[in-house]
Amino acid sequence: MDYARNRLADALAAEYVVGTLRAGARRRFENLLQGHPALRGAVQGWQERLLPLAAAVPPVAPPPHVWRAIEARLWPAAVPAGPPAWWQRLGLWRGLSGLATAAVLVLTVALVRTPPAAPPIVVVLEGQAGTAAAGATFVASVAGDGQSMVMQPLLQPVSAEAVAAGRALELWSVPPQGAPRSLGLVSDTGVTVLPRHRLPADLLRGGTAALAVSVEPPGGSPTGAPTGPVVFVGKLRL
Repeated sequence: MDYARNRLADALAAEYVVGTLRAGARRRFENLLQGHPALRGAVQGWQERLLPLAAAVPPVAPPPHVWRAIEARLWPAAVPAGPPAWWQRLGLWRGLSGLATAAVLVLTVALVRTPPAAPPIVVVLEGQAGTAAAGATFVASVAGDGQSMVMQPLLQPVSAEAVAAGRALELWSVPPQGAPRSLGLVSDTGVTVLPRHRLPADLLRGGTAALAVSVEPPGGSPTGAPTGPVVFVGKLRL
């Protein structure tokens, strides 16, 4: 399962935080957390959204007849009378259960009212045939809210032949019509994170049809348009 692209990842994270993911499913999810940054981010997001809400809601006490039924089941009349142990004190269980009930109510309301976070959009930029980048691949992961983009070569760095000495790779946003817009230089060997202010405002609203990477001078294109060969291209599918 591709947890970076599937809405199920966010749903699983929500169930994990609320506590409805139980037994073997919960253990499997915890094992997956070690190797999936997207899952860890989803869990952290749900924790930040839900846990503060529990403190803002006062405990809700169940009706007295509920407690009488619980007391009768736990300590039937046949049990010899005597001072109750600390774990038999009704007030203690009422307090703990009241807090638990309030937390469940808050988390349930939050799950119903809070829309799930949009999954990231993954764009695969293929090395263009006839260039030194042929066969290589770049991957761009755009956050579902459009707040950031992560660029990195897939599996291995881009070959030295694709980026000659004294040259650099520049990323471009290609609109459906009009000239491409530079998003800045990207690393040919590691991860590049592009923050929101470097991305087009309409990136996730159809303003970008494709992403492209060209070979440019060290500081980037001096003209505001690609000057070197375009070596990677990938369509943005929303």
